[in-house]
Amino acid sequence: MKIEVGQQAPDFSLFNTEKNKVTLSDFKGKNVLLLFFPQAFTGVFTKELCSVRDQIALYNNANAQVLGISVDSLFTLSRFKSEQELNFPLLSDFNKEVSKAYGSLYDNWIFDMKGVSKRSAFVIDKTGTVRYFEVLENAGDMPNFDAIKASIAELN
Repeated sequence: MKIEVGQQAPDFSLFNTEKNKVTLSDFKGKNVLLLFFPQAFTGVFTKELCSVRDQIALYNNANAQVLGISVDSLFTLSRFKSEQELNFPLLSDFNKEVSKAYGSLYDNWIFDMKGVSKRSAFVIDKTGTVRYFEVLENAGDMPNFDAIKASIAELN
């Protein structure tokens, strides 16, 4: 499925690293930044999420909840989150349903891996409407955080 600006974001429920179920619709009334990523412990992923960690006040001040999503197990994500001292939830899409619903799933990735999340970013407003998105084909590329921040700033 391809997501378009102006459409309702597909709702989902996934487990976080604390083994609690997190549902997107629970954040109605709050802006949300969804960040899909291929796999924990990779260089670009570490740089991307540590940058978000270091700028979390910017997102908090914009009433925006950051959620990281990958097909890694919640156990792998828990270790990564702890090691990198991340200050926002990481969610396991181990069954690949959410990545697929957001058009953020590689059919084939490196080393013949199938069904790995594409590096993607989605800004969802307080009503659950997609206001910005980018789905990157090259996992080595970073989302445009200047555009993401500008999109979030417009929502307040």
